[in-house]
Amino acid sequence: MDVNDLLVDVFDRIPEMVQDAVAGLTAEQLHWSPAPGANSIGWLVWHLARIQDDHVSELLDQEQLWVSGAWAGRFGRRPDPGDTGYGHTPKQVAAVRPDGPDVLVEYYDAVAARTRDVLRRSTPADLDRIVDAAWDPPVTMGVRLVSVANDDVAHAAQAAYVRGLLPP
Repeated sequence: MDVNDLLVDVFDRIPEMVQDAVAGLTAEQLHWSPAPGANSIGWLVWHLARIQDDHVSELLDQEQLWVSGAWAGRFGRRPDPGDTGYGHTPKQVAAVRPDGPDVLVEYYDAVAARTRDVLRRSTPADLDRIVDAAWDPPVTMGVRLVSVANDDVAHAAQAAYVRGLLPP
């Protein structure tokens, strides 16, 4: 199997996980968390989309969709490219309040479409390109993409778990 096809297959599994985690939920259910300071379903899905948008944009040396589109406004947030959820305090987590599942799915789908395009066009040399020399060993584009997929699957699964904890 071609490595690009393998990466596309992994990333193409995430949209269904995102949709299943948020389908039919209200804004309040998306904001609910199982304990004070815990992540909500809405924050988890927002964060996984933000990380993918941030990292893939960096690989492309392009502006994030969060910044170039109307996404931030649809979440009641500023289009700050650094606002990915990484390092958020409980207060910042609670401030991420999507107004419903559609905006989460639509934003993730836009990010996923760009990622899929990158994956289909990438060559083995692209995947071997060093994108972050601050690590030992340095991070290649391929390793960064695997890291993003891993992060997205983990957060989508966490969102599904929190959904199962929602009060009746």
